[in-house]
Amino acid sequence: MAAIKAVIGREPYLIEIKSPTGNVVIADEPVDKGGQDKGFSPKELLASALGACTCATVRMYADRKGWDLEKVNAGIELSEENGQTKFMRKLLLTGKLDDEQRTRLLAVANACPIHKILSNPITIETVLV
Repeated sequence: MAAIKAVIGREPYLIEIKSPTGNVVIADEPVDKGGQDKGFSPKELLASALGACTCATVRMYADRKGWDLEKVNAGIELSEENGQTKFMRKLLLTGKLDDEQRTRLLAVANACPIHKILSNPITIETVLV
């Protein structure tokens, strides 16, 4: 199970997000929404999770296969329209890969854990503590 803690004080929209191991990420809203743009917006963080998971999953697979994958660039765009959320993921695979390897790595990207989470029904429960 993944667990984080997010805390906001009085500074407008500046949020400190901590992992159980002490890693820290700062989130904020853009200036035009009243924030100071000191960190990723919540939507950027969501898109970042998909990008990071995609890169790591593709890298792990290529390494396990011994393929010459130099770099994975994942560009993620998140948009919302008419009650539907869309992620556009653009992958650039750098290295000496043939068409079959590229096709396989695309399938691997589409099976990354965050992709699976976002593709399935999601339940959010909120309780006061």
